[in-house]
Amino acid sequence: MKAAQPHDQTVVEILKADPEMADIYLATALEEANLPGGQFALLAALRHIAEAQGMAAVAEKAGMPRESLYRALSPRGNPTIKTLLAVLGAAGLQLAVTRQPDDHAHA
Repeated sequence: MKAAQPHDQTVVEILKADPEMADIYLATALEEANLPGGQFALLAALRHIAEAQGMAAVAEKAGMPRESLYRALSPRGNPTIKTLLAVLGAAGLQLAVTRQPDDHAHA
């Protein structure tokens, strides 16, 4: 019987096996970013996606040392927009902006 894997490693393996899963995973993390713990979850999602794509490749695309990427995506990290875009680009994703649904629809 195989020993249990840490959650992070399992998520990275799922993202490696099915790269399109990154779309759903990141979209959900972005939608929930303003909830309690949401920014931590978004940072974890970015880290998992970067690990699945290969930290060295993502760091190269971001034009930064791999160690800096690890630091930016660590639980206490604060990635720049350049880092965010590099992680998204490495996963074949791009940042998009949509309007939130208006709860006070006009008649």
